[in-house]
Amino acid sequence: MKFKIHKSYLILISLLTAVATGIAVSGCGNQAASFVSSAVSQATESEATTAQSTTAQLTTTSGAKRLSEGDITVSETVSNAEDGGHAITADGESAAYSHVLVTKTGEADGDEADFYGENAAIFATNGGTLDLSDLVVKTDGTHANGVFSYGEGTTVNISDSYINTTGNCSGGLMTTGGGTMNANNLTIETSGNSSAAIRSDRGGGTVNVSGGYYTTSGKGSPVIYSTADITVSDAEMVSTASQGVVVEGKNSVTLNNVSLTADNNQKNSDKSGFYQGVMIYQSMSGDAAQGLSGFTMNGGSLVNKNGDVFFVNNTATEISLNNASITNESDGVFLRAAAAGWGKEGSNGGQVKLTAENQTIKGDMLVDSISTLNLYLKSNSSFTGAIDPDGAQGSVYVEIESGSTWSLTADSYISSLTCDAGAIQLNGHKLYVDGKEYTEGTASQGEAIEIQVSSSSGGHDGGKPEGEPPAKPD
Repeated sequence: MKFKIHKSYLILISLLTAVATGIAVSGCGNQAASFVSSAVSQATESEATTAQSTTAQLTTTSGAKRLSEGDITVSETVSNAEDGGHAITADGESAAYSHVLVTKTGEADGDEADFYGENAAIFATNGGTLDLSDLVVKTDGTHANGVFSYGEGTTVNISDSYINTTGNCSGGLMTTGGGTMNANNLTIETSGNSSAAIRSDRGGGTVNVSGGYYTTSGKGSPVIYSTADITVSDAEMVSTASQGVVVEGKNSVTLNNVSLTADNNQKNSDKSGFYQGVMIYQSMSGDAAQGLSGFTMNGGSLVNKNGDVFFVNNTATEISLNNASITNESDGVFLRAAAAGWGKEGSNGGQVKLTAENQTIKGDMLVDSISTLNLYLKSNSSFTGAIDPDGAQGSVYVEIESGSTWSLTADSYISSLTCDAGAIQLNGHKLYVDGKEYTEGTASQGEAIEIQVSSSSGGHDGGKPEGEPPAKPD
């Protein structure tokens, strides 16, 4: 039998022990489930009664619930202080835990922690399954991730829990090696550098997050760092120093009705001079396969407080926006596709297909000489801004479906255009299509730009991103 604490059992034990001793002690079932180098201690009365309810008192702007540590009733404490150890693990087996305070100290360094789960507070591997609910998870150590799923066939299901990490390289949720992570109604707070709230690394996997509140305050700590396929729905996400989202390589992030606020105001690398809300790139560290990446946003909101909204470099990507409220509070551009310090000079630009449906876009788009952009405005979308206002640079195709519009704010230079006669308002500016000046009120028929997508695994240049530590060569 695996260790699990049931709510009815806890209530009965609490009542009996309160009468007998006046002290609420922990209720323990059979403990055949695997604890690795952990110490199990009784909860004191104050620990057991600190929280009165798992219902959060705070409501985020997206409607997601924000938990605090005190919102969760815990009746068991599981701790581990060993360097590299775990407080709870499931190695090829199934286990369930609820109403437990999990604490982790101790240090680790490098690939064993980032790729394979060393030093994580809670760790599942070798096809194991963990079902977790109503937990408080706290780590204070370098490379001390909160909850880690590693390997094909491994699954972690976690709900109604609070996770806090304070050390560098310590994510809240971590998924690698093809593992699966399913999370519902969590609050995750990280304060260390390179400590994404929702994090993945080499080998990736599948991550599904629903509801909750996720925030980071460390340098190089986006709310989401993706080398996996990550979907987040009905949640609120806030970064106060880093990008909101980073996607590396042949991986994806999908946001459904998510409120995302990003304030990238600290640099974790000298490879790029730009700040941004969403960064899509390939580091060539070997941690993410090369290929077509994706970023999708359905509904919700994105508030970018510093720099560009989107920055794409050294990769090919498809960005899909559908009825999302996007606000840039800085003087940065809406989209920058350009080379940076990753990849081979001369071929490390950004290759972008941007599809907007029912979408309002405000801000310029800059495409450098080794980058490409195919922009599709569909379903009554509107774009107000300029493309390469300083002169022709990369290859750009714009297609404007009937009912959608482009309103220029400066002269613009593109390679090819498809639109009907009333789709473009020049507003006194000039639009050049393949070097020829466009006449307002005329229809146009052009061809999209072919985007080259690499599918090789890539080599190493030693450079992990704004957001993660350098990876060791294989």
